[in-house]
Amino acid sequence: MLTKKTLKAATLGLALVGVAMGASANEVADYPSKPIQFLVAAGAGGGVDNFARVVRPMFEEAVGGARITVVNLPSASGALAHQRTANGAPDGHTLDFASTTYVTSLAAGQNPIGLDQLTPVARMQSDVMALFVNPERYPDFESFLEYAKENPGKVTVGGTHTASPDHVAFLSLRDASGLDMNFIPYDSTGNATANVLGGNIDATTTSLSPLLSYIEAGQMAPILIFSEERLDHYPDVPTTVEHGWDLTDGNDRAVFVHADTPTELVQHLEGVFQEIFASEEYQAYAERVNLDYREGWMGGEEYRQRLENNYELYSRLLQNGN
Repeated sequence: MLTKKTLKAATLGLALVGVAMGASANEVADYPSKPIQFLVAAGAGGGVDNFARVVRPMFEEAVGGARITVVNLPSASGALAHQRTANGAPDGHTLDFASTTYVTSLAAGQNPIGLDQLTPVARMQSDVMALFVNPERYPDFESFLEYAKENPGKVTVGGTHTASPDHVAFLSLRDASGLDMNFIPYDSTGNATANVLGGNIDATTTSLSPLLSYIEAGQMAPILIFSEERLDHYPDVPTTVEHGWDLTDGNDRAVFVHADTPTELVQHLEGVFQEIFASEEYQAYAERVNLDYREGWMGGEEYRQRLENNYELYSRLLQNGN
């Protein structure tokens, strides 16, 4: 069990990485030696789930046809998935698929599994965040902004649970804009979206890719993009930077393993995911769901540094957030 002191060191990246050394060439060559589990630290139908399920057949082929089971473990902001990974065998057969929620939940003190217990293999996606509404209620951001200014404290914005990328995006927008708005947490992107469509809340902050079908159907519309420049697919939608708000952080999706997984095996897995990322099949998928606006690929060590830096940022945002 982690003490508070140990957990703090872990989340700040001050503890030892904990990656075991010395895997033999045979261990890598024999991989996989048993069925593989993709533990998804999120519910079905969201961005992380879609990511894992798209990658699954590519990974199976890349490692010689291994049998892979995808298991959704959304409980406790995905902490159950992280716990199972950290408590399992350090042999690369349990892969933890997670979003930025991993580090936001660490910053909020909701996740007991720090960076001393998981090793990042690779980041493959950096999804753009946006403010979404029912276009029948708010045709554009200016109408939303006008209503929010005229009705302080009455605007409600939903997203997936507290201390999530959705929640952090809301907090950053509220702080930068000075708008008096309230956040309503839901257990999934689907439920937040349903409540926007049902008129129970005014908007939702989430990433682009999970809502594409709603956008294409005209049911939901992005009215503010968390980006420096306008996106090609949404040239009429303004950005946060246009309004003078330096809010451009996205929602990362990455893969983790047990921290004691041998270095050579972690490197092998990173190489497999890098080949998948570079494949025509994966790139076609990324383009189809608007995941090509930002560079998605980041190797494990570089991503660890990003997680440590973001831990500091999100801790400040969440300190006074609600």
